[in-house]
Amino acid sequence: MIGLTLSGRYELLARVGGGGMALVYKARDLLLNRFVAVKVLRQQFTHDEDFVKRFRREAQAAASLSHPNIVSIYDVGQVEDTHYIVMEFIDGANLNEIIRERAPLQADEAVKITAQICDALEHAHHNQIIHRDIKPHNILIGNNGRVKVTDFGIARAVTSSTITQTGSVIGSVHYFSPEHAKGVTTGEKSDLYSLGIVLYQMVTGRLPFLGESPISVALKHLQDPFEQPRKVNPYIPQSVENIILRAMRKNPQERYQSAKEMWADLDTSLQPQRLNEPAVHYSSDEDDEQDKTRVIPAIRPDMRNTIEAPAVKTANNEDRWNSDGLSEPKRKWIIPTVLAILAIVLIGVLIWAIGELRHQTNSDVVVPTVVGEKEAEARRMLIAAGFTIQEPNLTEIVDDEKDVGLVVKQSKMDMEAKEGSPIQLTIGIPKDLPSMPDLSGMSFDEASAKLQEMGVDKDNILPSEKFDESEPGTVLEQVPEADAKFDPTAEDTNITLIVSKGEEAFEMPNLIGKTEAEAKAIILKYDLKLSEDKILRESSYSQPKGKVFKQFPEEPNEMVTPKTEVMIWVSSGYPADSREQKLSVTVSPAVEGQTSKIRIVYSDATGDNIEWDTKEITATTSIPITLILSPNKDGQISIYRDGQFLQKEPVPYRVIPASDAPVTDPGDPGDGTDTGEVPANGDGTDPNGDDANPE
Repeated sequence: MIGLTLSGRYELLARVGGGGMALVYKARDLLLNRFVAVKVLRQQFTHDEDFVKRFRREAQAAASLSHPNIVSIYDVGQVEDTHYIVMEFIDGANLNEIIRERAPLQADEAVKITAQICDALEHAHHNQIIHRDIKPHNILIGNNGRVKVTDFGIARAVTSSTITQTGSVIGSVHYFSPEHAKGVTTGEKSDLYSLGIVLYQMVTGRLPFLGESPISVALKHLQDPFEQPRKVNPYIPQSVENIILRAMRKNPQERYQSAKEMWADLDTSLQPQRLNEPAVHYSSDEDDEQDKTRVIPAIRPDMRNTIEAPAVKTANNEDRWNSDGLSEPKRKWIIPTVLAILAIVLIGVLIWAIGELRHQTNSDVVVPTVVGEKEAEARRMLIAAGFTIQEPNLTEIVDDEKDVGLVVKQSKMDMEAKEGSPIQLTIGIPKDLPSMPDLSGMSFDEASAKLQEMGVDKDNILPSEKFDESEPGTVLEQVPEADAKFDPTAEDTNITLIVSKGEEAFEMPNLIGKTEAEAKAIILKYDLKLSEDKILRESSYSQPKGKVFKQFPEEPNEMVTPKTEVMIWVSSGYPADSREQKLSVTVSPAVEGQTSKIRIVYSDATGDNIEWDTKEITATTSIPITLILSPNKDGQISIYRDGQFLQKEPVPYRVIPASDAPVTDPGDPGDGTDTGEVPANGDGTDPNGDDANPE
């Protein structure tokens, strides 16, 4: 029926549940644009006029209930042979699923749920409606925690062939009240007994009565005691156990007199002063122990009239004889006959109940849970268990990509169903997400603005920098990559933009004093640029021929980046007007024969205060020194002995006149260089009597 629209208004979207008499669908109310639940009667009940009348009457009665803990009835309708009830759609789970997943529940949670059910039953009972099928399957709990009771009155809406004069036995045998199991008329206290079982199951995780067959369970409701809750779960407060024990009394008169009374007991049960109150005790329990094997069947009102009252005794012996003689035989056959008839009726009712329950449970198989499985595996599991797959599958958008292609919902989950029945699967599909735009080449601000236009939160756009030759601030890479699917509005969507922070800068290497080949190797290593037209060759006093004496950039700590253009100046030798002056410095030790340490420092055109060397002497010694002189700068020699300044000698630049033979000083060897000696006697005077230091 999925896809069918009832009365032109209710579009059936998916099957979400069902039972022996009706199927429940999630539907959309096209008029009010809201989701509703539509309960559709099974086809085998639609042609029974008596059933249809009862169904409509019960549906109207349920619709008269208006309570926050009761599923609201919106509409009742018929389309040809299809009878349906439209009710409130609850997005959540039923209590049976919660018990399967988490039982035993904490006492406070179980009490809170039970109190809300009590509140709903009080409202229903006040409106003369008895539920008759209180069980976890009929208790819905929304995602907001609100408890909703459903299926009011449906238990009574059965065919005429399944209604007896003493009442209906339709329902779950595990939650029957004793009077329900007997087949006698049920009332408000029967609902409270079933609610006591639900509370028992919530706090213990098990049912109080189990058996090999439905009839064996029904008999246990009638005559067997159940294991007390605190023996199963010792963490249950005594006050909560007392509520369960009173609600589940076999004698209706010993139960709560109303749902309101039970609600009031639940409301105070978790107060500190009540948690360890005395265990409840009933005097009738002792009588039951003495006669525990005796089962008293129900006596219908019409049977009570068949029992004659005893004859009235008189004082007359003849009358007494006649009375005793007449009445005693009656008692001997009437009472056994009545009991036999009652037993036959009870056995007949139980046999009929067994047949109905067997019919309802015949070939029932537990539906495998396939939520979380891949579609192919889910199909295989269900088919192997004897079920069919309802086509086509439903789909649901999922937030987590891990759920794409997996079963996220299934019909008939955590329940039994007949072999061969169809199972509806809902498969997770991804959101229809936009593609990530290509942001490379944009500035960070431009890329950020574009993402914000798509709905991305500004705080979710994260910058990251790296060195690159691109303009600083330019987007180089992005995560997620371009064309990747992403959810702009998701809180956990973070987008990283890797932007350029320019090329990495470093200190300019020092090339001064390096040969041209060495300088080129250093420039190549640092990824700098040096073209041939940037290699300048000039004469220099500071560096000998073939070595770099100047560079650009030239500052020692100047920061440069790769591909920076460099210029170098390579020395072509000393200038043409320079003059090489060879000298011989004569020095003596402080004491002849003892060692003195001689240190010589000189200045010339190549630099000032140049350390020549140190030398140890024990006798007068001549030390050769070569100076480079220029027209603009004379030379100078400073001599130190044993750490003490000895003397300073100037070496002036002398121009050699042009002639056939150069003019030389005394002692000049005739090669154009002056080889005059510079004496050092320790007193600053020339040995020939001339002043050796004209300054």
